[in-house]
Amino acid sequence: MSASGLQVSHVTKRFGADETEVIAVRDVSLKVEPGEVVLIMGPSGSGKTTLLLMLGALLKATEGTIALDGLELSALSESRLPDIRLQHFGFIFQDFNLLSALSVQDNVAFAAELTGIGHRAAREKAATLLSELGLGHRLRFSPDKLSGGEKQRVAIARALINEPSLLLADEPTANLDSKAGHETMRLLRQIAKEKGRSVVIVSHDQRIKDIADRVLWLEDGQFKGMVSMVTDPVCGMAVEAEHAVSLQHEGRTFYFCSQGCSWEFEASPEKFVSTIAAGHGAD
Repeated sequence: MSASGLQVSHVTKRFGADETEVIAVRDVSLKVEPGEVVLIMGPSGSGKTTLLLMLGALLKATEGTIALDGLELSALSESRLPDIRLQHFGFIFQDFNLLSALSVQDNVAFAAELTGIGHRAAREKAATLLSELGLGHRLRFSPDKLSGGEKQRVAIARALINEPSLLLADEPTANLDSKAGHETMRLLRQIAKEKGRSVVIVSHDQRIKDIADRVLWLEDGQFKGMVSMVTDPVCGMAVEAEHAVSLQHEGRTFYFCSQGCSWEFEASPEKFVSTIAAGHGAD
C-alpha cells in the first residue's frame, strides 16, 4: 500500500469513563488517496466533527492510528503538532474565519509567514494564488466587502498557501447560497485533481454530493455505507452509480445522470468512450 495520502486505521474516540463514557467515533478506518475528494455525511451527533478534528491532528484518538504521507500523526508529541498542522494541513471552515483587520491578501499571506517566509515573499505568493482563484481584483479589499463565495475562495487560498497534502473542510457551504456553494466545491475538486491534494469534506449539504469521488455515511460513530460516484461520459456530471441510468457497451457499463444523456451516448458512443477513464464512469 502506498504511503502517500491519508491512512486511518481502526480509530476510536472515547470521552468520559465508566457509566459516563461516550464513544464518539468507533473503529473507523479510511484511506484517502492524493487527488481524491471524500465527502462524509451523517446526522447531527454522528461523530463527524470529532472525526474531522482527529484527521486534522487537533484531537488525539483514544485508539488506532492516523498517518499522512507515511507520517504517523497519532504517535507525535503535542509539541510537534502545530508545525505539522501548519505545513501539511489546510483547514476550511463554514464561518470563513477571516481577520477583518487584514486585507484579503494579508489574510492569506499571514498563514505563509507563520512558516517562516518573509513578509514580501508571502504577500507575492498570496497575490499569485488569489489571482488564480479569480480574486486578483480583491487583494486590498477588507473581508467584510466580499460576497460569501468570495470569502470562501479567500479561505481556500489561505488553506492552500503552504501547499498542504490534505485539505479538511467543515461544512464549507453552510453560509453560502446554492449556486455559490456548488461553484466553490467544484473549484475545490478541481484544485484537488490538478495539485494532487487529498480532500475530506464534512457536510450536511446533499447538493454537493456530485463533486465527491466517494460519499461516506457516518452514524453512531461508524461508517454505515459508502456511495460510489461515477462520471456521466456525456455531460461530465458525477452521479451515484446505484441511482444512475446505465447501459452496456462493448462489455463495459456506463452510467448517466438522465435518460437523455444515455440516448445521446447510444447515438454516438465512440464520441464519448475515449473521454472517460476506465473505472471512473464505467465498469
